[in-house]
Amino acid sequence: MGKIRLMFIGGGNLMDKDKYGLSRLSAEMLNEGTKELGSVKFAEQLEQLAITLDTDIRLESLHIDLGFLKEYQEKAIGYLHDLLLSPNLTPGALEKVQKHMVASALTKMSNFDYIAQLELNKLLFANTPLAHPAVGTPKSIQGISLDDVKKRLEDALDIERLIIVMGGDMDTDKTLEQLKPLLEALPSNKPFFTPHFGTAQKAQEKITYKDTQQAYVYFGSPFYMKDLEKELPLAKVMSFVLGSSGFGSRLMDTIRVKEGLAYSAYMRVQLSRIINCATGYLQTKVENQDKSVALVKQVVKDFIEKGITQEELEGAKKFLLGSEPLANETLGKRLTTKFHNFYLGLPLDYDKIMLERIKNLKLEEINAYIKSHPEVADLSFSIVTMDPKIQAKKAAQKEKMAPVEHK
Repeated sequence: MGKIRLMFIGGGNLMDKDKYGLSRLSAEMLNEGTKELGSVKFAEQLEQLAITLDTDIRLESLHIDLGFLKEYQEKAIGYLHDLLLSPNLTPGALEKVQKHMVASALTKMSNFDYIAQLELNKLLFANTPLAHPAVGTPKSIQGISLDDVKKRLEDALDIERLIIVMGGDMDTDKTLEQLKPLLEALPSNKPFFTPHFGTAQKAQEKITYKDTQQAYVYFGSPFYMKDLEKELPLAKVMSFVLGSSGFGSRLMDTIRVKEGLAYSAYMRVQLSRIINCATGYLQTKVENQDKSVALVKQVVKDFIEKGITQEELEGAKKFLLGSEPLANETLGKRLTTKFHNFYLGLPLDYDKIMLERIKNLKLEEINAYIKSHPEVADLSFSIVTMDPKIQAKKAAQKEKMAPVEHK
């Protein structure tokens, strides 16, 4: 088998400006087949040869994934060539994709997790593209024209922005030769420089009132990093112990195991070329909201001040080193890891280097690192919850309807 991924940096929703959802819609249009065959016939022909061809976006990139059996490699690349040179950019395809995306956007507007996350993004990354809905709003999606899509794809699908990731049972030189006609057909005049967005330094809080019995608590803070290659192993262990390791984490142990306030509580450090921050979430009963928020603040504060124990460090090492085989069990995962290292400017085998550094990590070193990041305790909160007035009214009604005990 073989896999080819074309990563067009600058093709993601960071470039949507005031047309929220444009990059997502443009990527979905590439999943509608070619103008000659249409979506159904194009999909049928791929399926007959067990070829997979899918387009999606991330914050910064548009990526096209092609998977195939070795015997059909040339045909698979031919279909990729046809798709990019003659995509189904027709009014009918646009209307179909718009209807699907509007329905999805309407669903998300009633999803309280989505609302809490979006409002947190507005707090942490105000006045940046990250503060806007990547999936778009019903109004913004319906306002996108076919010309908007054509211009977006013309801008995104530029060879100056392309990174090719491929692997499997294939000859690299032969594959590149087969890709050459496609690559030569791409424009070559729009290099892209990755932006970096800082996180709000001042702790803030946004409460959104909805008719809900649960409080959806999302929180985040800055994370300042000077040297990614040097600090990544330390940040990974720090994140693991604080809140990303499930029942073994500090947050889960306090919020669920000891206090029984939530089914789960999670927090992790996010590091990329675009943002560096720490984010987390939990869901709890409305009446436990304030206590849960206070506990999150206290757990993070204590963690930064006191660091971790030798037992916690050993547990993190055991899990992170032991999970390495799972991280590389498939070709797709291995390619993703290599690309991630390359994209961050790290050695291609950095995952192995990182594990070796984690293996040799000393308690004094990790605790000094944790204490050097007091900004993580400057937490901003986005909470979707019930209006206190409505909550009081419902409580009064419930009390009024309760049966009266007679002595």
